Amino acid sequence: MTEVRSIGGRLDALPKSWPVWRLIVLVSLGGFFEFYDLMMTAYISPGLTRAGIFHAGEKGLLCISDQGVFAAATFLGLFIGTAAFAGVADRLGRRFIFTASLLWYTGASAMMAFASSAATIDFWRLVAGVGIGIELVTIDAYIAEWTPPAIRGRAFAVNQAIQFLAVPIVALACWLLVPKAPLGVAGWRWVILAGSTGALAVWFIRRGLPESPRWLEARGRVAEAERILARFEPRTVAPARRDRPTEGGRQAPAPSGGISILFSPEYRRRTIILIVFNVFQAIGFYGFGNWAPSLIAAQGHTVIDGLGYSFAIAIAWPLGPLLCAAFADRIERKVQIVLSALATACLGLLFARQSAPVALIALGVAITLSNTLLSYSYHAYQTELFPTRVRATAVGFVYSWSRLSTVCSSLLIALLLARAGSGAVFALIAGAMGVVIVSVGVFGPRTNGAGLEDISP
Repeated sequence: MTEVRSIGGRLDALPKSWPVWRLIVLVSLGGFFEFYDLMMTAYISPGLTRAGIFHAGEKGLLCISDQGVFAAATFLGLFIGTAAFAGVADRLGRRFIFTASLLWYTGASAMMAFASSAATIDFWRLVAGVGIGIELVTIDAYIAEWTPPAIRGRAFAVNQAIQFLAVPIVALACWLLVPKAPLGVAGWRWVILAGSTGALAVWFIRRGLPESPRWLEARGRVAEAERILARFEPRTVAPARRDRPTEGGRQAPAPSGGISILFSPEYRRRTIILIVFNVFQAIGFYGFGNWAPSLIAAQGHTVIDGLGYSFAIAIAWPLGPLLCAAFADRIERKVQIVLSALATACLGLLFARQSAPVALIALGVAITLSNTLLSYSYHAYQTELFPTRVRATAVGFVYSWSRLSTVCSSLLIALLLARAGSGAVFALIAGAMGVVIVSVGVFGPRTNGAGLEDISP
């Protein structure tokens, strides 16, 4: 080949081979433990209530269900992590965040495992959420920057499948351990410790991850970007073109601009669309994901039965993205988001009318499948809409609104469930999904098959 291309062009031309997929698997393994901890919210809360640490209704902290406060603390931490610290990945690099955030989250989760009061558990839950929030945003940016357009949707589907594998595992662990006390230690403590120790092991595995060449180029470190990229491309590929003056293998870094870029004329519309989208998608996604056992219990089943049914439903979490991988890059991303939101709204309203176990499990699986389609498609979508130099900052900013939304909706759902039942919760979810459909379906740009530099100059 004699064509001379930029770093971005060479990344888009990478073969769909194992070395690239290996990077996706490695970063996703770290995300597995983040999701283990994140989705633990729904499954461990009944065990904490059964142990007498959490209380229902007005007996809990803030005079509402302790499960609602626990969920709110989780997402307040995620909000702080994504809003305040996601930009660190744009300044210091993706690899730095992979290391720091995993260590942060592991330590905070271990402290939570040894806490004995609702207030202390909520505090360490908030601290752990900060680390999780930074990590998940950085994973999205890293995958988008490494994968060619032809497989970007499939890459996010595989990433989500690996991360969502944590959901049935934590559901099974809670179902088996929460009612027991192995070696005299409460089962819920074992569930938390299993996640934190596993994350530490993944930290050692991921230390060899290369930095994102796109990020290096944006910081003016072109020579480093070329050395890394050369390990992944065929030997016939020509070196990158240097469009700006260079000195010693470096070039002037692109101006960062920070948050101000998000409200510039080029990106203001996208920023507003994604803020509205994230506020309302979180109500639908986490409204079911974080409350499944309690919603099932509200249909007249015991806490332990609810955990068992929830485990059966949770099996669909990793299967959903794998099924979606077959069409991930064939159907426009925004269309997938709209269809999944519509399905979640309709299926949720049906779920609220059921009480038979088979019907609850079947509809729960269907809602989970639609939520997984929503999740992988919008994680890919929002990373595509901003340039590399502010990608983590931008995704962290717009994504943080979903965290703040979940803080508020967790408290609202706790009140609705206690006073109006599961029907009111699913009416709220359906309304939120309606806003998602309009915001992205009507106003969102198309992205399928395009290079990142073409979507976000």
